[in-house]
Amino acid sequence: MIFPAPLKHNSLKIMLLGSGELGREVAIEAQRLGIEVIALDRYQNAPAHQVAHKAYVVDMKDREQILEIVELEKPTYILPEIEAINIDALFEAEERGYKVIPNALAVQITMNRKNIRKLTAERLGLLTSKYFFVKTLEELEKAVEELGYPAVVKPIMSSSGYGQSIIKAKEEIPKAFEVAKNARGDSSELIVEEFIDFDYEITLLTVKNSWETIFCPPIGHIQQGGDYIFSYQPKEMDSKVLEKAQMIAKKVTDALGGRGIFGVELFVKGDEVYFSEVSPRPHDTGLVTLATQNQSEFALHLRAVLDLPLEFKFFSPGASAAYKATQKSFAPCIKVNGELFLKDSFIHLFGKPQSYPGRRMGVVLSLGESGEEALEKVQELVRKVQDEDCSKNYNFKSPS
Repeated sequence: MIFPAPLKHNSLKIMLLGSGELGREVAIEAQRLGIEVIALDRYQNAPAHQVAHKAYVVDMKDREQILEIVELEKPTYILPEIEAINIDALFEAEERGYKVIPNALAVQITMNRKNIRKLTAERLGLLTSKYFFVKTLEELEKAVEELGYPAVVKPIMSSSGYGQSIIKAKEEIPKAFEVAKNARGDSSELIVEEFIDFDYEITLLTVKNSWETIFCPPIGHIQQGGDYIFSYQPKEMDSKVLEKAQMIAKKVTDALGGRGIFGVELFVKGDEVYFSEVSPRPHDTGLVTLATQNQSEFALHLRAVLDLPLEFKFFSPGASAAYKATQKSFAPCIKVNGELFLKDSFIHLFGKPQSYPGRRMGVVLSLGESGEEALEKVQELVRKVQDEDCSKNYNFKSPS
């Protein structure tokens, strides 16, 4: 493969639609190959903006704004890195001959929980939790009565757990209906799911180029309110259960088509594997691969996009912990204990220009003899990180 220099008439270009911490890592991998990176996001100085050749601030839900920059930059590949995006712009870009990763239809299906359930449960016949789609409070009450308690309620379009809640008693139903309106997307319709009392849940990173599908070792993860808190790799699994998980992941990703990495989320109960969700892009729980693999999920994603070989080596069991801000600041500072710079510990800070309680500002990584051991270590290490508001201290100095 030929790699021309960036910022030339013949440059190989990737355009990131969404420039958060996951997009930043993809941009860094692209920079290593001299690929020109154009990063778009809704706010200035987003993490991937800081490492891209060109950065634009746009309304990610505005079709015309996105298409205007597509025509201006003429990217080789368009990589949607977030869910809150105008899907019509992706279909139009494809109509104009641009390559969307994995493809516009896959993005449309996976960003909408109704579409993905119709594909996986109804078309592919995969095992999922029982579910209903509802639009009114009355329909929600009826669905919960049918499914029983507890029940899980989510907007059909959202991310990072926004709008999601678990209903444990009848009196909680009205509140769950209101919480669902806090979606990062479309909350005009909700999915109500049977609560699966699973033994554990995993992310199976599934990578596809034009001739093969590979899997990273399974990643165990712990969520809170539907958002990732900890992940560890590998999650020890029975070999037959892992084969079943891989079969499900391949069926789903084959049906979606295209190239790239897919984060397939699965519940495991006994020897049964339930499909949960899928993201057609790097997955937040896959941040652990920055420490555990010689080719992280971001490097593998780029290789798949470029249709390159997907071989990689798993180095060591490890774990990750999301560090979330505790306060609001327009000039956040992150205070890090020296233990995080020892040989088996790492920290990646995302450089977000503004913090607020609950915003993910960095990730702590640790290696261990097993994924579970690394998880215990990283749970202790993340407590040694703090955020401070430096917005009133205009003369603060960088640490020596």
